[in-house]
Amino acid sequence: MNARTDHASALPPLRVPRTLYDADHEAFRQMVRRFYEAELVPGMADWEDQGMVPKSIWKRFGDVGILGAGIPEAYGGSGDDFRFLAVATEEHSRVGLAAPAFELHTGIVAPYLVHHGTDEQKQHWLPLLASGEAVASIGMTEPSSGSDLAGVRTTAVRDGDSYVINGSKIFITNGIVGDLIVLVTKTDPARKAKGVSLFLVDTSLPGYRKSRNLKKLGNKAQDTAELFFDNVRVPASSMLGEEHGGWKVLMSELVQERILVAVRAASTCEAALEATIRYAKDRKAFGQSVFDFQNTRFQLASCATKTQALRIFTDRCIELHVRGELDMHTAAMAKLYSTEVQDEVLDACLQLHGGNGYMWEYPIARMWADARVHRIYAGTNEIMREIIGRAL
Repeated sequence: MNARTDHASALPPLRVPRTLYDADHEAFRQMVRRFYEAELVPGMADWEDQGMVPKSIWKRFGDVGILGAGIPEAYGGSGDDFRFLAVATEEHSRVGLAAPAFELHTGIVAPYLVHHGTDEQKQHWLPLLASGEAVASIGMTEPSSGSDLAGVRTTAVRDGDSYVINGSKIFITNGIVGDLIVLVTKTDPARKAKGVSLFLVDTSLPGYRKSRNLKKLGNKAQDTAELFFDNVRVPASSMLGEEHGGWKVLMSELVQERILVAVRAASTCEAALEATIRYAKDRKAFGQSVFDFQNTRFQLASCATKTQALRIFTDRCIELHVRGELDMHTAAMAKLYSTEVQDEVLDACLQLHGGNGYMWEYPIARMWADARVHRIYAGTNEIMREIIGRAL
């Protein structure tokens, strides 16, 4: 459809109309919103205590079509453009949720397969990912390497028609519930970045070991694991892309990973601002509403302005990405700017909640805690500055 609609959620006034989405996207938004509010919000407190979302919820995500966005119809997906994934991510943020980590599953891992997998790999894994029957993760970070992917020590050594993998990974989202991991290894350690290769590893293989579910500051319902690989034997056909070609594959998909961070950050700012305006108008202090204090209105005015600027920039980046025109430097800017604005806005909004802002039962507390990692993952903001600086 060509008709454009302005997403009319209860966001702050003086908002520049959005022209990014059409009627199909908005119909999808309403379906996703109903699904989240009916099936995610009621269970989130229990899942945070348990440290993960049950596998049944992943299957429900697949049933309603959220996990198939961007996966070709031939492999069980909906074949939709990135905007459908952006809508699902916006609505996830709107209700203050960070779990399950479907953006990683659908927006990061699935594109590796779509763009770089063999037909055999696609036929096997993509239908399982689209339906939620298999949950995906990606194994990059190691205890000693952090953001330095060229420094990974996990090795994959050729042995006949197989590779034998040894090493460990840490901070792996979906590491406990995951059935598939895109694993970053070294097939030639002497070549550093040029010796990196990727493998599609079935987590049921012998030697693949999931350690404890790590306890985190935020994102408490996202399971996060340390993983160990003890002589894990995988067929050579499980290599994703070419041998020693993993670095190029990783770099080619980072643009989408970083714009997804910006999408979540912008929507979280809007949700936090909406909740704080409502709270400030309802909360009484010294005989008047908190909103009636000039300091409150000034703080909210600053937050609204930053949020509006972030929304416009993020929408423009989404438009460029849909057309295949978003370059890595602009994506790094989007990730850097969005996450720093997000922390500024959330901190101000939490402060305006007073003591209640520090209580987990208030959505602003969860938003604040969940957001802090955004300046760290998908490449730290220090790395983003380095990428941007090199292009100046």
